[in-house]
Amino acid sequence: MLQPHELHVPAEQRRKRLYILAGLWLSVAAILVLFRSVLLPFASAALISYLVHPLVTRISRMQVRGWNIPRWVAILLIYALFFLVAYLFFITMVPQLYRELARISRDGVVFLNSLTPERIHVLADRAEEWLRANGIPVAISTPEELRTGVPTTGLSLNLEKTIQDAALHLTALAREHLGDIVTVSRNIITSVVAGVFMMFFMLMVAAFFSIDAHAIVRYFISLVPAEYAADAQLLLERIDRSLSGVVRGQVTICVVNGILTGIGLVLFGVKFAFLLATVATVFSLIPIFGTILSSVPIVLISMADGFQKGVAILLWIIGIHALEAYFLNPKIMGSAARIHPVIVAFSLIAGEKMFGLVGALFAVPVASIVVACFDYARLKAQPKPGEVQLEPPK
Repeated sequence: MLQPHELHVPAEQRRKRLYILAGLWLSVAAILVLFRSVLLPFASAALISYLVHPLVTRISRMQVRGWNIPRWVAILLIYALFFLVAYLFFITMVPQLYRELARISRDGVVFLNSLTPERIHVLADRAEEWLRANGIPVAISTPEELRTGVPTTGLSLNLEKTIQDAALHLTALAREHLGDIVTVSRNIITSVVAGVFMMFFMLMVAAFFSIDAHAIVRYFISLVPAEYAADAQLLLERIDRSLSGVVRGQVTICVVNGILTGIGLVLFGVKFAFLLATVATVFSLIPIFGTILSSVPIVLISMADGFQKGVAILLWIIGIHALEAYFLNPKIMGSAARIHPVIVAFSLIAGEKMFGLVGALFAVPVASIVVACFDYARLKAQPKPGEVQLEPPK
């Protein structure tokens, strides 16, 4: 719909302006495609800036002695709080995580050393008994039984030989990689240094985005023809409503999920509680699949202490996700920002196939933008209330 100041603009001049703006958008798209290999840190910085934008805006509205706090000061305050939380996490959680990883290594060594022929024979008998009780005709044999010629029915498995072959394979693999320990250590140190540098680089770019957020939005609005400026503003509002629910809501929910999971693990006395809770928190950033992947090791480790404990912790996890689905999602994300699970699953698989883990992390935010644009176009195509629908001629 034309604005009043556009009514007197000649059609040829308007067409020329549209061509120029279309050329500018094509130039932006060409630059993004050409330099797509370096877009990841800038996309991550934009995501960080979007996450902290509401907090930056709220702090910048505060007044100190009659002066509003500048946006750059607000950003520095948020970064200082972030590094303080990270420091507290490292001094409290990292030692605990290290102890649990060391305990896993010790328990693994002790278990491997305990696999004597007698121990393997006992394990084989227990496993065979459990399988047959569940209607699975598998005979798990040990060398003693093979030598004595004990008859077996169904599928036969030499458990001791299988374990020995697996141990030999792991030993050879370890020797092969330990021979290049210097290169491995150098690569690890290089990756850590590069990761720290990239983190500070993204935080710096995110600060620039946050300081000039309104100017950046106004600039891109200026690339839209004036007669469509109002529509562009409405589209941005819909995208913001959808994206804010997906991004900020998912971050909030993953923190709540990690805390509740940690509480349940501690209450039920599950081994490696802090490590498993940390894994659940990180994996919850990926909807659906992250939750499933983080729940599997929790249940398996719990069942090692007893079937009842495994079932109890599984029910606890199901309760957490029921709370998330029926209370947290509607309250934090809102109905307008929620995406159908089928679209979430499709976007996750497509993102992972095209760009790996990074694609899976960015899949749902990108999908929320696409869905918001699609819904906006669909609503614009619908007739407005009061419009008369003319019957087609017969």
